[in-house]
Amino acid sequence: MATEATALPAADDAVALLDAFSQAVVRVAERVSPSVVHVRRGRGAGSGVVIAPDGYVLTNAHVVDDAKAVEVVLVDGSTYRAPVIGADPATDLAVVRALGPSLPALELATADTLRVGQLVIAIGDPLGLQSTVTTGVVSALGRSLRANDGRTINPGNSGGPLVDTHARVVGVNTAIIAGAQGIAFAIPAATARMVASALIREGRVRRAFLGISGAVTPIGRPLAQSLGLVAVSGIRVLDVERASPADRAGIRRSDILVALDGATLASLTDLQRALSVERIDRPSLVTLVRRGERLALTLTPTESR
Repeated sequence: MATEATALPAADDAVALLDAFSQAVVRVAERVSPSVVHVRRGRGAGSGVVIAPDGYVLTNAHVVDDAKAVEVVLVDGSTYRAPVIGADPATDLAVVRALGPSLPALELATADTLRVGQLVIAIGDPLGLQSTVTTGVVSALGRSLRANDGRTINPGNSGGPLVDTHARVVGVNTAIIAGAQGIAFAIPAATARMVASALIREGRVRRAFLGISGAVTPIGRPLAQSLGLVAVSGIRVLDVERASPADRAGIRRSDILVALDGATLASLTDLQRALSVERIDRPSLVTLVRRGERLALTLTPTESR
């Protein structure tokens, strides 16, 4: 009796695939590195990425800390003084402006296009002399991270760009989890773009405040359809701050928020976008799923502290 066997890729084919990926990483590093800078202030240091030719640099809030100005060092060693334009600890993002000539800039992605399993590249500049390049795989999306709760500053890469294999900036590196086998976190590019625009425009980010912590969770297509929901995911409430707008409105842990005034909440970026300054002190209708049932509650967001 004859048997069929699926042929495994030849060793040469496997080598060719690895070489192709290696060449892709090299091309990305060459394209991105001139826009990655070393940010230093006193004894602290980190990375940043130039987002506008006129010197605006995006980095982490924890990198600039409480400094009024920092130094920005380019890959060629050029050093410029950079006043801190603004910082947003809630997203761990800050913008500084290098006082120098036109700089090579990268554009932040306008939408969240990452997928679990996608190959990404983190680039940093820990010494102001040469970029570090690290490849990895997107293991999860929509996770939240509490500040000062097991977070370790991401040495070298903190504040630098996370890019895809087409050299598109898809995130800003922020932290690693100590003892978690190399798990790292990054702020999505769409969120970073929104925050950077506000910091450049006003020096701060004003946003509405609900008083919850949450994470993206699937609802399931059958349940979503039965409840008349557009999206098949929402924001599961992990915790509710006492006496907060969410608490006063009756939102509970394990509720799944799916819409705010009709705007779908399928991701944390959707929620951040919905909590704009216009909603402060204005009653809003939040739609949620609780124990398989669809509910609507009225809450009035306050201004984030």
